[in-house]
Amino acid sequence: MSGKVETGLRRRAGTGRTAILAVFAVALLAGCAKRDSITVGSVPDDYRTNHPIVVGEQEQVFDLPVGAGTMKLTRGEREVLGGFMAGYERESRAAVRVMVPTGSANAAAASYVSADIVDYLRRQGVHGGSILVDYYDAGAPDASAPIRVSYSALRASAGKCGRWPADILANGGDNKHYANFGCSYQNNLAAQVANPADLLGPRRPSEIDPENRQNAIDQYKSRGIAADMADNREITY
Repeated sequence: MSGKVETGLRRRAGTGRTAILAVFAVALLAGCAKRDSITVGSVPDDYRTNHPIVVGEQEQVFDLPVGAGTMKLTRGEREVLGGFMAGYERESRAAVRVMVPTGSANAAAASYVSADIVDYLRRQGVHGGSILVDYYDAGAPDASAPIRVSYSALRASAGKCGRWPADILANGGDNKHYANFGCSYQNNLAAQVANPADLLGPRRPSEIDPENRQNAIDQYKSRGIAADMADNREITY
């Protein structure tokens, strides 16, 4: 009888040791887990969470003032309009809207200038079917309303800055980021991104150049130094 009891106690002790080892292993794995504030969305003290960069379509607007006696675009206006449309092919494939005022003192002149704008856009490569001419009420007969040219393009932004919901001096004992912390940094980063689509994910890898790859492999095998590297290196032996 005592032998059975002893055997049972040994089994229980072995089970207990196994459970302790399992708990210890889980604790070790939890300690080795990578902590990343980017993936922890519940942390409110992260400026990337407080001021996230959002990628979406935004309307790009250019207002062209038109004088009552104007008949067509001036040379300077063409340059400015060309600068506005410079990124259209790269940033957008949406329609270009030309909003012409009506009921204003310069309505007749705006009609002539809008036709010149449409012709200029076509010569710049914008498809005729992508140019939409629309009219809007200027609201006052003596107003000199502008012609608005607009199109939608993908943009990255982080929202407006200047949120001060609390006194940072009075509430500075918690050693936490204040509400406006990191806002300007996020906006500057969003403005510097040439292609906002890069924030959505990586681009597809380009095709491999087999000749360049074979040349690099041959140089590596021969332990040679490329001519352009040899001429530009700062250290000589």
